[in-house]
Amino acid sequence: MNDGRPERIDSVIGPVGRHLTLADLPSPLTERWVARRKAEVVTAVRGGLLSVEEACAHYTLTFEEFLTWERAYARFGLSGLRARDVEYHRLRKIKNLAHGI
Repeated sequence: MNDGRPERIDSVIGPVGRHLTLADLPSPLTERWVARRKAEVVTAVRGGLLSVEEACAHYTLTFEEFLTWERAYARFGLSGLRARDVEYHRLRKIKNLAHGI
């Protein structure tokens, strides 16, 4: 019987096409957050492997930081999560807004 909470799933398909389980996710001690690791966390939350609250607590993220990752991944894919590309995407958005695009 279900107590009103969504059922926990065992795995999701990650950003590079392979199954991810909780054991496959980045370590909570991760210091270097490359795009793939960020995408794995976002994919795990989207797929129901863990909740936003669990992800934020596990990785010491603020809710806003996680939302930033999620929005960047949704809009630009892995490229949106690369530190060197964040400024490029931000400037492109400003330019498009200025031109009414």
